[in-house]
Amino acid sequence: MSKAIAGEDGKLRCAWCMSAPEFLSYHDTEWGFPVHDDVRLFEKLVLEGFQSGLSWRTILNKRENFRKAFRGFDFDKVARFTQKDVERLLQDEGIIRHRGKIEAAIHNAKCAREMVEREGSLAKFFWRYEPTPANLAKPQTLTTSAESIALSKDLKKLGWKFVGPTTMFALMQAMGLINDHVEDCVIRAQVMKARKQKR
Repeated sequence: MSKAIAGEDGKLRCAWCMSAPEFLSYHDTEWGFPVHDDVRLFEKLVLEGFQSGLSWRTILNKRENFRKAFRGFDFDKVARFTQKDVERLLQDEGIIRHRGKIEAAIHNAKCAREMVEREGSLAKFFWRYEPTPANLAKPQTLTTSAESIALSKDLKKLGWKFVGPTTMFALMQAMGLINDHVEDCVIRAQVMKARKQKR
């Protein structure tokens, strides 16, 4: 189980955010804060898919390149990508050049567009999988959950790709479906406050 350790400012934070300099800002301003914006949700989903089998640090360092390559993760634009775009992205050294993941991102953009037409927004669909407080495990003790398994299963039924239960659990942590900051982490309370404001 992860624990909190003190940073240079003397404040306790999740230990993982001390392992690379770029993690600190991500941990303090993004990770676990509730996301209800569809474009940001799609970005997180695509990046978690690209991260599969790689380190999050690699993805975070390339995030701005990904944003440029995928038109700011506007899924209406990405859904219109053609084979020519796939070839362009395979030549882009600023991103992860994995044909399967690139094609999955474009395919998932089409699925996202369909979901918005059907549900009204991506957020409406994803937030249905928020666990009840009684179902929450201790922070950072799991890599999947009943909810991430259900979300993965339901997305796969709808045709989405690279949405396995572990990837979906990482998405749930990142977009604030769960507050997985450890108990003593200074950011945990900020995330709790942000979650209440979003109600």
